[in-house]
Amino acid sequence: MAKKKKSVKKVRKVPKVGKDLTIHFMPYSEIVHEDTVGRIKKIMGLILAQKIIILQGRLSPDEEVRLIENSMVLIDNIKNFQGIEIAAISAENENRGLFENIRRNIAKILVGEQDAITIIGPASVVKEMTKNPKKVELLLQRK
Repeated sequence: MAKKKKSVKKVRKVPKVGKDLTIHFMPYSEIVHEDTVGRIKKIMGLILAQKIIILQGRLSPDEEVRLIENSMVLIDNIKNFQGIEIAAISAENENRGLFENIRRNIAKILVGEQDAITIIGPASVVKEMTKNPKKVELLLQRK
């Protein structure tokens, strides 16, 4: 009778980083030429290095979903990885005329939503992230 092989799940460790907090400002131009997979890889690499990312612009809703899905998969595969926290704020569209709104929508289609800021951080560093329409507040873990 043939023996069944037990599948061994490899568990990678999150790189140990000192007690220093690193904030990585990422201009939108750094990811504009990347496809969705490239953007997610670049962001996840920084998250796994325990960095908080301030992204000029905003990821598409599909990219945000895929980023969260990838982080959920990594929770089981990387030791001490607890997931990500993400929040985005953008400029208000109140008190703008019809022409201004049309111009902004065309610009979003051509170059993405660059009048927004997205904050992404590892859940092991970011204890809580609260978002109001005009601001994002971060509460960080103490080590």
